[in-house]
Amino acid sequence: MRTTPAPEYPLLTAAVAAVEVGVTPATIRKWVQLKHLRPAGRQGKAFLYRLEDVFAAERATRRRS
Repeated sequence: MRTTPAPEYPLLTAAVAAVEVGVTPATIRKWVQLKHLRPAGRQGKAFLYRLEDVFAAERATRRRS
């Protein structure tokens, strides 16, 4: 079994990240598909994201609109 050091920042599921930036979890998944956002880890089958990365993706998509 491989061990990894605990992250120094909290990682969020797509559902929690979506609430934080005011979008749906489907929008988070779309940002990943469009390569505006990359998962920072996994917990089971769920991808986890850094909050600052989610905010950066949100700003990037707002600029393009």
